Amino acid sequence: MGKSQETWNKKQKEKKKQKKRDDKEQKMQERKSNPTKSSLDDMLAYVDEFGNITSTPPDPLKKKVAVKLEDIEVSIPKQAPIDPADLIRKGSVTFFNDAKGYGFIKDTESQDSVFVHINALSEPIQEKDKVTFEVEMGQKGPSAVNVKLIKPE
Repeated sequence: MGKSQETWNKKQKEKKKQKKRDDKEQKMQERKSNPTKSSLDDMLAYVDEFGNITSTPPDPLKKKVAVKLEDIEVSIPKQAPIDPADLIRKGSVTFFNDAKGYGFIKDTESQDSVFVHINALSEPIQEKDKVTFEVEMGQKGPSAVNVKLIKPE
């Protein structure tokens, strides 16, 4: 007769597996004998008329707020038409390179520097000239268009 093929290590692994099974069975029996009562009502939260979270549902008698259909705005609010005179700005040329065909204008009101291209000019300009212009969003940011030289009086 030969020896059993089970070694001590195999026996230990089998004992651990059996202990895990027994523990799992015991936990399942405990859950069945002591069921916890958790219902959907315990998980719900309500918001009262002041915006506070409560566990009690709001009173339907207090909830009488009339909303007019005209007061509901689903889209962006309508804006007043923009006056074309408001779009025209004044500024001074801080830099302009005739060879490269671009420069910058400093807005007198907002002190912003606005890019200007030679194609947007109605007449030639130089540095430190006072100009009027309109701002338009270009590919890389705001750029000046309809640039006109202000004649000194």
